[in-house]
Amino acid sequence: MSKYVKELVTRDIKRELDGVEDAVLVSYVGMDAITTNELRGELDAKDIRMLVVKNSLARRATEGSSLAPAFEGTQGQVAVCWGASDFVSLVKEIVRLDKDSSKYEKFTAAGGVMDGEKLDADRLKEVSKWPSREEQISMLSGQILSPGSQLSAALLGPGKKLNSQIKKIAEGDE
Repeated sequence: MSKYVKELVTRDIKRELDGVEDAVLVSYVGMDAITTNELRGELDAKDIRMLVVKNSLARRATEGSSLAPAFEGTQGQVAVCWGASDFVSLVKEIVRLDKDSSKYEKFTAAGGVMDGEKLDADRLKEVSKWPSREEQISMLSGQILSPGSQLSAALLGPGKKLNSQIKKIAEGDE
């Protein structure tokens, strides 16, 4: 590949990854075109983008960015995945596809980068066990609503008890 072509490809990769701060690197070497297309369809349904890059060109394109640590020490051709509603959801989907060995046996999570910190495959599996953004919001709203519901029950409980006693006494007078 000539220097001019390398510069063009590097510029395209840089433009494509502009604004991406967290990503996962995957390897899918050996997958046929039909399986790869099915994989891309599944990822697209989850709003995840996948870009196949050559390591040396990706290193040049991400130099100085938060994605640069992801490409340190990688070899061969890899694909960069980013998107989804949050990074944890992205990692959960990639790890799920990695485990689905029956359909995508050549697909493996190779590593990634989160907040400028390089992640290996084992660390990705740990991150996949974290709660996603939606799960965190539901837990937080439950924690916010819990004291209110307890206070409401404490305030309404004696009133309901008194109401039922008055009603019982009133029924006895008839």
